[in-house]
Amino acid sequence: MVMLNMSGRIPEEKIEQIRKSTDIVEVISDYVQLKKQGRQYIGLCPFHGEKSPSFSVSQDKQLYHCFGCGAGGNVFSFLMEHEGYTFVDAAKDLAGRANIDLPVQSQGETNRHSPTKTMIDGHELASKLYHHVLTLTEEGAGGREYAKSRKFTKEQLEHFQIGFAPNRWDSLKIILDKRGFSLEMMAKAGLLGIRESDNGYYDRFRNRLMFPIWDNQGKVIAFGGRSIGSDKPKYLNSAETPIFHKSNTLYALHLARPYIRKENAAILFEGYVDVVAAWGAGITNGVATLGTSLTQEQAKVLRRNAENVTICYDSDRAGVDAAFRSATILEEAGCHVKIAQMPEGLDPDDFIREFGAERFKTDVIGASLSLMAFKMRFLRKGRNLQDEGERLRYIEEVLREISSLKRAVERDHYLRQLADEFSLSLEALKQEQFQLYRAKKQQQAGKSEQPIKRHATKALNQKKLLPAYKNAERLLLAHMMRDIEIAEQVQERIGGAFNVDEHHAIAAYLFAFYGEGNEADPSQFVNRLEDPDLMRVASELAMLSVNEECSEQELIDYMKQIENYPKWVDIQQKEILMKQEHDPVAAAKLKMEIIQMKKQLH
Repeated sequence: MVMLNMSGRIPEEKIEQIRKSTDIVEVISDYVQLKKQGRQYIGLCPFHGEKSPSFSVSQDKQLYHCFGCGAGGNVFSFLMEHEGYTFVDAAKDLAGRANIDLPVQSQGETNRHSPTKTMIDGHELASKLYHHVLTLTEEGAGGREYAKSRKFTKEQLEHFQIGFAPNRWDSLKIILDKRGFSLEMMAKAGLLGIRESDNGYYDRFRNRLMFPIWDNQGKVIAFGGRSIGSDKPKYLNSAETPIFHKSNTLYALHLARPYIRKENAAILFEGYVDVVAAWGAGITNGVATLGTSLTQEQAKVLRRNAENVTICYDSDRAGVDAAFRSATILEEAGCHVKIAQMPEGLDPDDFIREFGAERFKTDVIGASLSLMAFKMRFLRKGRNLQDEGERLRYIEEVLREISSLKRAVERDHYLRQLADEFSLSLEALKQEQFQLYRAKKQQQAGKSEQPIKRHATKALNQKKLLPAYKNAERLLLAHMMRDIEIAEQVQERIGGAFNVDEHHAIAAYLFAFYGEGNEADPSQFVNRLEDPDLMRVASELAMLSVNEECSEQELIDYMKQIENYPKWVDIQQKEILMKQEHDPVAAAKLKMEIIQMKKQLH
């Protein structure tokens, strides 16, 4: 038997080998910061925005489920949903992790390779070419001299696979053409440009130190190029392409992720050169945005990997403004934020080259300000606090920021600081701050918090107040996935007579699964489901907390609830007819029928 997919087919025994060789916790940990809680692992869901973790992963069952958005499945479906993979792509990824050889039968290499994969392959080839040119060729001499002037070590060049694009128009084009890549597609991927004069192709990057930009899994999807001469612009990044979206990408995340997880903290820089310099200084948990302001998506990615983020931007006005904006976005994403203070006129790379690694770690990163302290400094920049009007406006703005602090102890700390600095009454400041705090709470309650709370309450009620028959079906299926004997008893008594369509389908697949001679294995069963909606429901049911053993009486009660539901529907319909009946004799007849039907339910 084979598992079929549009792009190929894989023998089922290979799928089973991959499944048994893969730990879902290890795979999902590449994307989500998971913490052990009892027998499960929990974290922030990667499929919807949330500040409190509702995403659960079971190592025993090799399944995941989000109790917030309903996403669920096994390790294959996780990669398919998160990465946009086909089943075969997911299987290949997992096979690679487990060092399993995976022959895929297909209609040909070209058909099997999607445009996305071809674009990534082109970037991987370009990265190897640029690195080879920098480290081993005469054409890379200018790049090596420039790297030396920036004090980049051999270790930094290797770790970040930094390369050099020769000062020619066709170096990469010739290699891509020889390897059989479509030049048109490579232009769409951002590696080549198109001449207007004759529609010919040319290398987009020339005479630049090249920094590969990776996706979250370490595949090269773009480049940043630093001019080593007078060419403008000084920094040239790849344009947006089908495989590269700046708003979703953080430079070097896949390299920094293990250290971010270990320290539960990330250092956020403005550019890739700062990340490289900081790594040379011993800062291994650094990442960077790519020439754009931090986005909500990037903030969510950071929060899924760590609770604490230190922002280390340039000290100029633009850098300080960007730090303020980024801090607000990170705070909204649920991060604890600190701000590293750079001396005037220096960026992190400059500081490290001028003062060394130790001073950068102690004087910059180690001396980072709390977010509130940074905001107070930020708000007083450019103000003449000797002027009464300016001073009062500053105090009011600081009070607004203090009002947003969640902890009373923090609010008290900064109120006292403000009172001491300007010789103000602490009580007067507290009263003013409380009024601002109350006004803000009322505004939030009216505009945003109430709808969220109503929605959350409704969702909770839907979970807690399920109809008896539906709850019985869910619990029965959960037991059936764990115990083949229970499944056989259910099949013998009620067959597939489940009232919820999804439950009816899952039961039918489960009976067939056991009929093929398989043992009870929720993960293997979910893996056999092709419908993503059924997979989500089955994953949730498999992860329900149920007793290890189901008593005979409990089993009978569940099946009775399921059998009786259609009868209750009939009774309700007859009760409606009885209320609408104007003939007393006919109404009495209906009443007797209802009484008899109810007796049969017990």
